Amino acid sequence: MEEISVKEPKQWAAGLPAVAVSMKQVVGRDGMVRGARGLLAMNQMGGFDCPSCAWPDPDGGRAAAEFCENGAKALASEAMRQTIGREFFAQHSVAELAEQEDAWHDRQGRLAEPMILEEGATHYVPVSWEEAFDVLAEELKRLESPDEAIFYTSGRASNEAAFLYQLFARAFGTNNLPDCSNMCHESSGTALKQAIGVGKGTVTLDDFLEAEVVVCVGQNPGTNHPRMLGTLQEAVKKGTRLVAVNPLKEAGLQGFAHPQTVAGMMGWATRLASTYLQVRVNGDMALFRGVAKCLAAEESFVAAHTQGYEAYRAVVDATPWPRIEALSGISRREIHEFAELLASGERKVITCWAMGLTQHRNAVATIREVVNVHLMLGAIGRPGAGLCPVRGHSNVQGDRTVGIWERMPEGFLSALDQWSGLVSPRKQGHDTVDSILAMHRGEAKVFFGLGGNFAQATPDRAFTAEALRRCRLTCHVSTKLNRSHLVHGRRALILPCLGRSDDDGGRWVSCENSMGVVQMSQGKLPPMSKSMLSEPEIVARAAEAVVGDVGRIRWRWLAEDYDRIRDGIEAVVPGFESYNQRVVVPGGFYLPNAAKQRVWDTASGKAEFAAAELDAFDPGEGRLILQTLRSHDQFNTTVYGMDDRYRGISHGRRMVLVNPDDLKVRGIRPMQPVRVTNDEGGRRRCLEGFLAVPYEMPRGMAAAYFPEANELVPVGSVARESNTPTSKAVAVEIEGM
Repeated sequence: MEEISVKEPKQWAAGLPAVAVSMKQVVGRDGMVRGARGLLAMNQMGGFDCPSCAWPDPDGGRAAAEFCENGAKALASEAMRQTIGREFFAQHSVAELAEQEDAWHDRQGRLAEPMILEEGATHYVPVSWEEAFDVLAEELKRLESPDEAIFYTSGRASNEAAFLYQLFARAFGTNNLPDCSNMCHESSGTALKQAIGVGKGTVTLDDFLEAEVVVCVGQNPGTNHPRMLGTLQEAVKKGTRLVAVNPLKEAGLQGFAHPQTVAGMMGWATRLASTYLQVRVNGDMALFRGVAKCLAAEESFVAAHTQGYEAYRAVVDATPWPRIEALSGISRREIHEFAELLASGERKVITCWAMGLTQHRNAVATIREVVNVHLMLGAIGRPGAGLCPVRGHSNVQGDRTVGIWERMPEGFLSALDQWSGLVSPRKQGHDTVDSILAMHRGEAKVFFGLGGNFAQATPDRAFTAEALRRCRLTCHVSTKLNRSHLVHGRRALILPCLGRSDDDGGRWVSCENSMGVVQMSQGKLPPMSKSMLSEPEIVARAAEAVVGDVGRIRWRWLAEDYDRIRDGIEAVVPGFESYNQRVVVPGGFYLPNAAKQRVWDTASGKAEFAAAELDAFDPGEGRLILQTLRSHDQFNTTVYGMDDRYRGISHGRRMVLVNPDDLKVRGIRPMQPVRVTNDEGGRRRCLEGFLAVPYEMPRGMAAAYFPEANELVPVGSVARESNTPTSKAVAVEIEGM
């Protein structure tokens, strides 16, 4: 193992190193021919949707290489020629596999055949598809109540697979449909639905090129959605001012060298952020409250389109500047300058955000504060202005649209019942955190996961592991080996599925990106095993085994031709009229978004101001606020390698980034092993042997990589209203070892 190396962070993203790393990953894992074929089909019209993020593709012409470094890594991982099956699992016990790192798991290859772990066994063994579905049916049918089952969904699932999956769960009799959105953008959907009546963003790619100001808050596009950098670069070159609001200085917000240009390949980077505000962790609400204090509202818009401004204005006026400065960490002068920039010109402002806003106790209130500022500016529902929650997973927004939610509205359920001939349950189901608690209490006994890596993605890893181990059965539909297969119930199933890039016998699926565009996705690469099934097929065959054909639903018939599934979506979900005809048009189609037309689907019929009291997370005396974050060598819980190139860190992940002065106060030397602990709720959570890395950030905060640091996130620490884990605000103590 190479020694951990820490150098100065980079000042810009992409360039030739991104190309070199991409090619090394793709050629090394997939081979030159297979890898090149996959890359040239990714994000192309008639090709397949990139599995690494939900940033939209251009509506018109697309570049020959319409992918980024992370997309190339995701393809390299998914399209591997190497497979693992009965020989691999015979050689490695579950205990031995659990000792390996996540990056090692990913490198072993694609899952090639269904596997089962029987109670008390030490090794997974092969099982036929029929036997696997019989085991699933046996365990689900013996439950005393349908609500003892959990149906989890990853954002990788297509619209077609997700629609069938929620239909399966509701035909079985439960709304227990947690998904990865519960852990990331649930706060965004909650806040936006309350404020403007639509739980999605209100802009398109074209709006970025018309915007006067783009604000990026609590996000790191250089690592999490690198194709966004091309859009930001194009906007900046047209005169847009970019403002970055983030506790850490991230390379992708400072500059971008486009790797598909000569200048970019030579390392000539375009400066992106003209203003960089290093806000305190969870100081964003205070920052935007300060902006509101400086602004004069656009009276005509406020009068015609909003409600609650007077109450909000009173709260703003009553908030003292010293409190705003203390909580945000930004001076009154800088906030004034920021507000003046937003209010200049035609007030064409776009605000983008990600997990840095959504994973806090006051996340919903913070996002409402962002919306408040936009309402004061009149910067919603016109070209060059609007709100842009940037989704991380490739179809997490589409999954919610087609029914993956524990509390879908009555209109959806009624339409589903009319089309299907079923009677869907109306009782609210469990989200992710409630599912963990239910399994831990023994109230949920079967866990079925459609994609994802639940054991690693969730908070309070030891607690979650206890919960999963109390299940009678854990079943995972997966492409690759991951930690969730090793943290299992009494019995466990692994069901290998086709990936986004795999040829599904000429069939195709569809996805919805962050801006509400639905387009087709057709895999082009020959599958590496004949035993893999598509996700829609797996769901349909599982449902057939468990509930049988019921109402007007004929599961196998639906899965034979995905047009039939899309006909069902069209019948149930508004906005999908002529689905099969429109989705094959190059570029797909936009779903309706009333807020873009300034039609507000709220109780009052107007956009709503929120007058919440200002607050921020206080970790307590002597503690630091820790936030979890990605390295550049991972996508969600999939770890491709051990380098975080833009932050200057190589060959390691078990480390904690801390302000140098905070280390000195604690008598901790750079690179010294430390113990990081959280004791919330009377449960001690501890990481030992992590290395302390001095890093430029506001005093009082720390940062560490997930999923390793998820151990420190208390399962009971959640955002108010959205129930999202507070992975960006964990109170920790750090001491040298």
